[in-house]
Amino acid sequence: MSLIPGADAFNSRPVDPEILRAGVPESLRLHTVGNDVIENLDPLTYEVVRHRLASITDEMGETLKRMSGSIVVTEANDFDFGLCDELGQEVQIGLYNTFLAASLDLAVYWTLQNRAENPGICEGDMFLCNDPWVGGGLHQNDATVFAPFFFEGQLFGWSSAVAHELDLGGVAPGSWTPRAQDVFWESLPTPPVKVVRNSVLQRDIADLWIRRSRTPRQVELDLRAKIGANFTAQTRMRRLLETYGMDTVKAVMKRMMSDAEQRLRAKLRDLPDGTWHATGYQEHSGQDDRGLYRITLAMTKREDHLVFDFRGTAAQTGMINCPYSGVRAGIMSSLLPVLAGDIPWAAGGLMRCFDIIVDEGSMINAQFPAAVGKGPVGPAWAVGNLVNECFAKMLDSRPVYRQSVQSVCAGTFDMVALAGIDQRQDPFVALVMDTMAGGYGAGVDRDGVDTGGMFVIPMGRAPDAEMTEFTSPVMLLWRREETDSGGPGRQRGGLSGSVCLIPHDTDTPLASVFSGSGKATSMNAGLAGGYPGNTQLDIVLRGADVKAALASGRIPQSLAEVGGGEDVMASEVETFIGLDDAVFVHWQSGGGYGDPLLRDPGEVAEDVRETKVSVPAARDVYGVVLNTDGNPDSVATERRREQLRAERRAAAAISPTSLPGPVTAGELIDDNLITVEGSTVSCRHCGTELGAVGDPYLAELPRIEASPAAAGPHIWPDSATYIDEPVVFRQVLCPGCATALLSQVVPVDHPIRGDALVDPHSHR
Repeated sequence: MSLIPGADAFNSRPVDPEILRAGVPESLRLHTVGNDVIENLDPLTYEVVRHRLASITDEMGETLKRMSGSIVVTEANDFDFGLCDELGQEVQIGLYNTFLAASLDLAVYWTLQNRAENPGICEGDMFLCNDPWVGGGLHQNDATVFAPFFFEGQLFGWSSAVAHELDLGGVAPGSWTPRAQDVFWESLPTPPVKVVRNSVLQRDIADLWIRRSRTPRQVELDLRAKIGANFTAQTRMRRLLETYGMDTVKAVMKRMMSDAEQRLRAKLRDLPDGTWHATGYQEHSGQDDRGLYRITLAMTKREDHLVFDFRGTAAQTGMINCPYSGVRAGIMSSLLPVLAGDIPWAAGGLMRCFDIIVDEGSMINAQFPAAVGKGPVGPAWAVGNLVNECFAKMLDSRPVYRQSVQSVCAGTFDMVALAGIDQRQDPFVALVMDTMAGGYGAGVDRDGVDTGGMFVIPMGRAPDAEMTEFTSPVMLLWRREETDSGGPGRQRGGLSGSVCLIPHDTDTPLASVFSGSGKATSMNAGLAGGYPGNTQLDIVLRGADVKAALASGRIPQSLAEVGGGEDVMASEVETFIGLDDAVFVHWQSGGGYGDPLLRDPGEVAEDVRETKVSVPAARDVYGVVLNTDGNPDSVATERRREQLRAERRAAAAISPTSLPGPVTAGELIDDNLITVEGSTVSCRHCGTELGAVGDPYLAELPRIEASPAAAGPHIWPDSATYIDEPVVFRQVLCPGCATALLSQVVPVDHPIRGDALVDPHSHR
């Protein structure tokens, strides 16, 4: 229950479609069709109409991009859109920011329940909402315009357009602040309000909306862009209905959701039953806090259904919270690309395949008036990471699905907001969107994509550097991939990058907010012994020497050349950027897959030639020694790898023993583990028995716990810079060959929880 009486009325949750339908007043005629119409669809008509619906959503996106002047939309693609049926169930969503699209239906459910009688839902209406407890977004900066679509007097469906707004008020530019103690420090959440009536923009509502912002012209332009996207959808839908008729098009919409559901259920039935675990963290609940807050997941799969159980997650605290829409969006952000990558994204059908168990008042189901400004890039993103980790472990045990296995991508969005007076003497608020170029996680048979993006925003991209300089008073000194940033493994995680910028062509210091976890503990986990990707690093270089260097014709290429005092930014901090300061932002990469000592030496040598891996990391992390010509020295490499394994054995107190030998007969659990006769888990490299199927054997195996620096140069060596809780580099090893089975940068009390396959042969 909310601490504020009456606030619970704005909590939107999934609702049984028939119960929702029954609650709609008779005056609002809802169009639907029976199963007989759906079953009698001919395949050709189904495919033609289905693709037309996909085309309509794509046109919505193009309209939004062409009308918006926001770099977040036009350059970074931080927006999305969707089509829903008459009840709000999502039929088709875009490929842009799936976080945003995952809660569009919640806003429609709430509107049908709370706006149908007063002020009414009528033809030509559109509703504006930025209340994350209602839905349509994960925090108040996610503003949605959604519209009922009527045809022949009946409510046929809904269209929605949502985008991140750079500023909607609050105590700090950008609308969220590390100082927030509750939502009243942030932008005002606005439940659905009729912003368009009878196809006419309501000037009073629009004025009320833009008045809250430091950048009102931008907010108004985005509002009109979202309205335009909905008009585009309605125009195209009207033509489609005139061509094929209401019953046929609605039957296709219902069939799309049913097909998506059935295809996902079929895939789930082909995967083993069991329970998989993952635990992640958020650092700092706000400015000057040094705490670490746990999110825990137990994912259970039975037959064709999933249950995501987040009980045990930390209570809501500070500003690192998200409402229910956030935990649901986190799940969908992973489910769509990992489990449903080959299934049309009719989210209304896919969401029927899982249940969520989450404590009310936890930081991933925060109750009003919790501060939720960080919701999308904090706890919701962390949920997606944990779900991805569990999916990967489940998929890894089936050869036909192993190509879908992927270590965690860039662990979060490195949020850096800048605000002040721009080069045209106008107020500005901007995000450093270069951090969209995160590293993708490694797969079973491939390296992660270097600076390839973020899986929560499939169509996301880093903006053109010149566009950044055009829209904000900054100059970029560099934007580049960072050597050694990718998580080491048999398959390497994709590299991340960095950007260094200075204020330029402005006379006033810049206000700034730095917000992002993964600085002390890794959020971009590896799999099957693969190391996590780099820890995030943000530095303000105070009193830098950049202007003098540029005046002399020299462009600084390193932090040392930039000069100044290094002020390492905490996970949550507000500060000012002086006119002589520089900002260095190094975002996160993808995790590795498999023990890096098993990586092909030739691939390591190629990485070194391409500056993806340094020579010291090749020697000390991968155990590869290079000749003077840059090629691997096979003898020295084998000797070096044996030396590193011996160091592991000594650190973990593993006694030398004779080994049975590699195991090939059985079923793989991951890169290192294999089940023998369905009951025993063994190391496939050396044949050592590790435990029984279903037992938490990993917790009983030898382990190493060392300084985070032991994980490699991509990990910040001193976690005490950020948090008080000790952090270690932990490796769980095979007691025979010392292969790394699990590699983590985690707090010392991080649990090693057993993933329990009920039956590795189940539902084959």
